[in-house]
Amino acid sequence: MNHDVSLPAPPRRTRRIVLLGLTILGLTILGMASAAFVSVVRRPLMMSAPMCMAGRWHGCFDTFNGVVLMTLVALPSAALVVWALARRRRAAGVPSAWRMSLAEVGMVHGTVPFLWLTMMPGAGPGTAPRRVSLVPLRDLLTMGPLGIVGNLLVFAALGFFAPMRFAALTSVPRILALGAGCSILVETAQYVLWLDRVSSVDDVLVNTVGAVLAALASRRWWRTTAKVSADRPGPAPAPAG
Repeated sequence: MNHDVSLPAPPRRTRRIVLLGLTILGLTILGMASAAFVSVVRRPLMMSAPMCMAGRWHGCFDTFNGVVLMTLVALPSAALVVWALARRRRAAGVPSAWRMSLAEVGMVHGTVPFLWLTMMPGAGPGTAPRRVSLVPLRDLLTMGPLGIVGNLLVFAALGFFAPMRFAALTSVPRILALGAGCSILVETAQYVLWLDRVSSVDDVLVNTVGAVLAALASRRWWRTTAKVSADRPGPAPAPAG
């Protein structure tokens, strides 16, 4: 028996059946995800749509659903700003115009809504006792999966886009310091403004981890020192003679 004989390639019909099966499976998963979005996400967002469209503060900008809805509605405007900035930079001959513009808009559009949510007051602002939790990992048990994911996303956009825009932030320790510093400022502001929210060290830890993980996800697009120097105009050459 000859063991060196290679197996024949699968016929085209078999490959077509496999591709068709994978396509059907993908469409099924997409349909299930769409149904889950409609039942879990879309309906709560649409509940706040009348208030937001009417420009009313109560019921829109002071609710989670309203802030998420307005963030999604503002996506086309954010894309237009990216296009305008990139076009202006390309006309001026700036390298990496699209990446710089996307990083700047992404940092703002992806961070401001989460900051807005974290600074929303609780039920008794100015009257309830100020609460501080300085024991690490104690509040993680009460956050729940949704709370942990939300805290991971607070500075995720900042961690993802900041190294793409600023060469001074292209290192994990600097992103860690940036995320921790911003989170400490938020927790301090919650305490000072008496918002009836818990200023927790666990929030700082999870926010920082989210920023670092997001930065690692964008590492291949980090801005280098060489490109920063290329963006800066050099000194004019001395006249001959």
